[in-house]
Amino acid sequence: MNPEASRRQRAAMRAVLVLGVAAMLPACSAIRESRGYITDPLLTDVVQPGIDNQQSVEGTLGRPTFTSQFGQPTWYYVSSVTGQRPFSRPRIRQHSVLAVRFDEAGKVMEVDRSGIDQVTYLDPDGDKTPTLGRERGFLEDLFGNIGQVGGAGLPGGGGPGGP
Repeated sequence: MNPEASRRQRAAMRAVLVLGVAAMLPACSAIRESRGYITDPLLTDVVQPGIDNQQSVEGTLGRPTFTSQFGQPTWYYVSSVTGQRPFSRPRIRQHSVLAVRFDEAGKVMEVDRSGIDQVTYLDPDGDKTPTLGRERGFLEDLFGNIGQVGGAGLPGGGGPGGP
């Protein structure tokens, strides 16, 4: 093979390699996903304590993400934006919670906003859940109840109704 053909072949291989790498780069970018309530600052700033009620809040912001089950009636609007690189877990990039508290009459008492600084990250400890009490082995689990349950009421058990 002559040197000119060899040079062309190497240049073609480089071009294919560069195009292959360029084609794979978008696959390495992070995937962004919005979850929950999509926050509109113009709408959330309109809700005012003492003026708005549950119907006007629902008309302005829509249905809440969830509501309080106990205590003071509170509606929560939760919004998160996550990012995920290929082959990894999603990470929270932005997070906000709008909490609207109502009085007994349904009027807005307070509007609170919190962000990612209030997020708590939980890290489970392996495959076991720690419990109180003593640990029992396999054989104790298997044979532990023998003799614990009386035979009362069973035929041949010595209790009432037995022989």
